[in-house]
Amino acid sequence: MQGAASTPFADTGARPGTSSPLAGTVPNQPPPLEDYDVFGSDRVLVEALEREGGEHFHDELIRLGRVVGSAEVARMGDAANRYPPVLRSHDRFGNRIDEVDFHPAYHELMEIAISHGLDAGPWRDPGPGAHVARAAGFMVMAQADGGICCPIGGTYAAVPALRATPEIASDWEPRLCSPHYDRRLIPAGDKRGSTCAMGMTEKQGGSDVRANTTAARPLDGGGPGGWYALDGHKWFFSAPMCDVFLILAQAPGGLSCFVVPRFRPDGERNGMHLMRLKDKLGNRSNASSELELEAAWGQLLGEEGRGVPTIIEMVNHTRLDCVLGTAGGHRLGVAHAIHHARHRSAFGRLLAEQPLMQNVLADLAIESEAATISAMWLARIYDESHVAFASDEGEAREARLLRRIATPVLKYWLCKRAPWHAVECLECHGGNGYVEESRMPRLLRESPLQSIWEGAGNVQALDVLRAMISRPESVATFFDEAEQARGVDERLDHHIDRIRSELGDAEEFESRARRLVEGMALALQGSLLVRFGDTAVADAFCASRLAEDRGGAFGTLPKGVDTARIIERHAPAA
Repeated sequence: MQGAASTPFADTGARPGTSSPLAGTVPNQPPPLEDYDVFGSDRVLVEALEREGGEHFHDELIRLGRVVGSAEVARMGDAANRYPPVLRSHDRFGNRIDEVDFHPAYHELMEIAISHGLDAGPWRDPGPGAHVARAAGFMVMAQADGGICCPIGGTYAAVPALRATPEIASDWEPRLCSPHYDRRLIPAGDKRGSTCAMGMTEKQGGSDVRANTTAARPLDGGGPGGWYALDGHKWFFSAPMCDVFLILAQAPGGLSCFVVPRFRPDGERNGMHLMRLKDKLGNRSNASSELELEAAWGQLLGEEGRGVPTIIEMVNHTRLDCVLGTAGGHRLGVAHAIHHARHRSAFGRLLAEQPLMQNVLADLAIESEAATISAMWLARIYDESHVAFASDEGEAREARLLRRIATPVLKYWLCKRAPWHAVECLECHGGNGYVEESRMPRLLRESPLQSIWEGAGNVQALDVLRAMISRPESVATFFDEAEQARGVDERLDHHIDRIRSELGDAEEFESRARRLVEGMALALQGSLLVRFGDTAVADAFCASRLAEDRGGAFGTLPKGVDTARIIERHAPAA
């Protein structure tokens, strides 16, 4: 019997107390990156918060960072995406109800975001640095789940647009600025808080919203604040369980913007019918639907025929969130890649000690730092563009001019880089990164979305050209900002001079729009890094992004880069 009992150990070579997989302990596998402060361990973001005027929100962001970095929230994000929303178009009796069921984790994540003011904090408690602090929080929350960022961002962005018609704003703004999340599908007047989204694109038009065919007819004489009946459809209608929506439709006076609630004033459900939910590549926790409007009641926001200028205020703030969400994704990928490399050994030493992996990690960190610094800088420009936060009207006017051109410039470039950055972060994990539990597949699927949302790459590049034509002074304002780093790095100076020269050549201007906008983005990022970033990061950025001898993939940094210092700066503190 004694011999039989010892046979299994003889067959496998394992011994009690060893690290055999059969004993339940696997060697050389990194621990999960959980239970850490997502905000406080991000040195670049902490520095940016203080530099851009949001330092008095530091403690609140520390609290948010610890919540988002918890193992519990990591499981929430996984569950909300693993079990995506389900449409219930009819009840069991055949009555039309148009409701979407979400996993409970989705609602818990929404509660966290709204309780920390990421939906409307700057409007509820305006003051210097409010948009900067909200931007930092949004970047942190985006690392928990990208799906909730749609209704959170839509609610934030709707408030300045609603102010086009004060009587509508007075009705909806208190509801949208509530610190409470109320998931119930009941009239907004009976809820503790409301959320907002938008509907612009149609099947036949896509980004060309002026080709919309949805019709709006006046019910009470029309005019700003008047009620209209809307009939038509929307092809991409995200976050359909929000309480109110900004929707474009053709009124007698042309394309106009309407505020369309889920419930009519009499308490009956509005004529908004969800046809199906989109089966999307990523962003799966968020419901994106196809909508048909049947005599849906909506109030005219602004003037008839001014739909695009009215809703563009919401679009611009949503584009800011696309920049912030992308920067948050960059940080998530870098933090997990460095954490993995510091705990995984191959060929006799840790991955993080191997020169080629150091080159890759440092290059990814440089991209992340450039994204974070430029995103937070842009948030400050939004702070200054609102008179309530600016020192005077002149400062607000100049900030609005700068944000007009800088927003599409940064949205184009940061979002365009996201998939390349995400796939390289995934590859740092090897095969482990291809497995869902690593979070890298979800990051990769999410990465193209911000580029598509609120205008894909071509739309952003052409929008920059429109800004140059309609507001030529915005170009001078943009380069005045970039020129503040003049004389510090010859590579940056040469790049700025080259881009200025290319902008002066109008031949085939439209076909070169992407090239020009890319050059402008790199000029701005380079200037911000030289002025505010770590010196090793700034030098490496200029050497790898602006100099003539540069590689096409991440991990092609030239000789002389202090990769160890850069990696240490970006390592998450578990």
